[in-house]
Amino acid sequence: MKHDNRKVSVLFMLFGILFCVCLITANVLETKQIAFGPVNITGGLIVFPVSYIINDCVCEVWGYGRARMLIWTGFAMNFLFVLFGAMADAIPGAPYWDGDEGFHAIFGLAPRIAAASFVAFLVGSFINAYVMSRMKVSSAGRNFSARAILSTVFGETADSLLFFPLALSGVVPLAEMPSLIISQVVLKTLYEIVVLPVTIRVVRFTKRYEGEDIYDRDIDYNVFKF
Repeated sequence: MKHDNRKVSVLFMLFGILFCVCLITANVLETKQIAFGPVNITGGLIVFPVSYIINDCVCEVWGYGRARMLIWTGFAMNFLFVLFGAMADAIPGAPYWDGDEGFHAIFGLAPRIAAASFVAFLVGSFINAYVMSRMKVSSAGRNFSARAILSTVFGETADSLLFFPLALSGVVPLAEMPSLIISQVVLKTLYEIVVLPVTIRVVRFTKRYEGEDIYDRDIDYNVFKF
């Protein structure tokens, strides 16, 4: 059956909207530090792994090409959010307004952190989609759970290995960096495992509803191809 890649379904559009909302929300929540037992994490951990779960679902149902489209769309929307937030933060507040400090804490993202976030997101998301795609073909569609977990491990590891050194080198002591990276990868992977039963049901429903189950046997994995 030949698929028209120029058209997207309502369900794919809803996945795309949720993906972008999760990325933007994670940016805002990253400004809060949370103590999770002995581990310190950011509030973004609540929602950011959801973007990887959506990535898994889209790649599993519609294939790498649609996942690539989703990743670049999410990147563009996230960039616009950060850009508009920086513009609003740069404009002087009204004389009677006393919320400058709080507004800057949320929207005054340092260029270094923003750049690190964008690079880490792109690399981690594309690795996640690539691993999902290749494992599905090699396993003939079996073992979705293993694909979802392993793709998250590879993607989140790449994301953390890039983000923390690029964004926090010189701020966080070098000796603390490995534990910070490992804790983020472990917690995000555990998140994926906990919600895996829900992910499996969503994927099954989507495949039935859409009548799609793409195998990337002849796909071009060039991340810049649209």
